[in-house]
Amino acid sequence: MPIPLTDLKVIVASDVCARDGIGVEIYFRDKLLIEIFRDDTKKTREIMFYEKDLALEVVEEAISIFKREIPWEFQD
Repeated sequence: MPIPLTDLKVIVASDVCARDGIGVEIYFRDKLLIEIFRDDTKKTREIMFYEKDLALEVVEEAISIFKREIPWEFQD
């Protein structure tokens, strides 16, 4: 079943306990699909998939949301 992009739910969340940074979590029907995280300690941006098979459009939308919502520069 295709996932309508308009039905995606986005949560912007920071993490300073296990990691140090900020990211977006992408949900569909309360199920976590993707997390994209900017790790300020490691100076990396990482994507984690929580569903095995996702349409390319969903992944591209998640990346677009991350780039729009999360500052690109790392914090010290």
